[in-house]
Amino acid sequence: MKRHALVSEGTILRLLQAGQKAFQECKYDECFETFERARRLAPASATILLDIGGFHVRRNEHAKAAECFDRALKLSPNKTATLENAGKRCSDGSAYALARQYLEQAAAQQDVTAEALAALGGVYERLRRMDDANAVADRAIKLNPNSTAAILIRARLDHLAGRNAEAEARLRAFTTSREEVAARVRASYELGAILDRQGRYDEAMTAFQHAKDMLRPNAPAYAADLKLTRDRLAALVDSLTPEILQRWKDSLPAYSPTMRLTLLGGHPRSGTTLLEQVVDSHPEIVSAEETDVFHNDTYYPLRSHLPITTPILDELEQFPTATIQKARLNYSRRIQTFLDKPLGDRLLVDKNPTLTFLVPAMARIFPEIKFLIALRDPRDVCMSCFMQPLALHQVSSAWLTLEGTMTEYIALMGGWRQTMPKLPN
Repeated sequence: MKRHALVSEGTILRLLQAGQKAFQECKYDECFETFERARRLAPASATILLDIGGFHVRRNEHAKAAECFDRALKLSPNKTATLENAGKRCSDGSAYALARQYLEQAAAQQDVTAEALAALGGVYERLRRMDDANAVADRAIKLNPNSTAAILIRARLDHLAGRNAEAEARLRAFTTSREEVAARVRASYELGAILDRQGRYDEAMTAFQHAKDMLRPNAPAYAADLKLTRDRLAALVDSLTPEILQRWKDSLPAYSPTMRLTLLGGHPRSGTTLLEQVVDSHPEIVSAEETDVFHNDTYYPLRSHLPITTPILDELEQFPTATIQKARLNYSRRIQTFLDKPLGDRLLVDKNPTLTFLVPAMARIFPEIKFLIALRDPRDVCMSCFMQPLALHQVSSAWLTLEGTMTEYIALMGGWRQTMPKLPN
């Protein structure tokens, strides 16, 4: 018997909005509690279970995510659409193995969409299963030759296989179409990469600029937030002294247990991924790749109750020992959830270039930490960042121009160079 919602749709909607807001503010317990309340009030809703599962994916809690998705499948009147939805949420959260499971089930349905097949092709590419990726991309194109997603994955796979003429033809037709902006941006970046690989640099730059021109109208708000962040971090670096950093290091006996911890940082596109793969091969080292655990689960909860105008140094100085101890334990727990294995006594390498801005905060919370910063020719770094097909966010808003890219590089690496000689560790 179908179980109807126990309250009005408006009440459910307000709960879902509150839960979304809590997640954005890193209040994860509140988020899950709110969504569970909504689920109890609307027990027949597969959508709410899909939402909860999506949050678990973003928290790297894949077993819990799968449980929610499987429960949603039992409730949903449209099995294929639910499988596709679950697969997309997993793919968007970089849970590619889990995404493959749901998208492969969707692909086995008679009413599968070309978009789901294209998404599966993208997952196969991520998992380096190129024959499978090509087969499913061909199937997507055959099912719907006009599918945006199918055209893009087919062009990308052609590019990766060296079939540049075919990929270029698809993408040039696409970038002049009236498809949604996000798809045209992606096509322009892909076209730029193809042209760059062929040494057609002026044409490549034109393609990259075309992509950035489409993104630019939505960039001002991100750029304003980035400037505020830059200014606050610059003030922190200016106010730090060797004495302050030494005092923080000397506080280590107050915390237990200690961690063998290293930040592998630097500027994005400086070779940190390759360096991580090298160090991770050592049996006494385990690496975590670009998680949000330190920022979202460790640092942000410590300062979330403070006004945004509070100087960062004042924040760091007023954190109580007991609160920092709790944050340290939470970091250890969450990072092991991400890794899906215990750390033991191994050295953890937290590889995350975006945390280079937060070196002082890491030194405050983890006095035992060491820093490994990758260096690469700034010209190569800036050009690589400029060419990256990223969605708009604070940092990528600076990468819409070469000048902005260089300014952002100087802010990050200049802050590190200013901080480095003051660090006792």
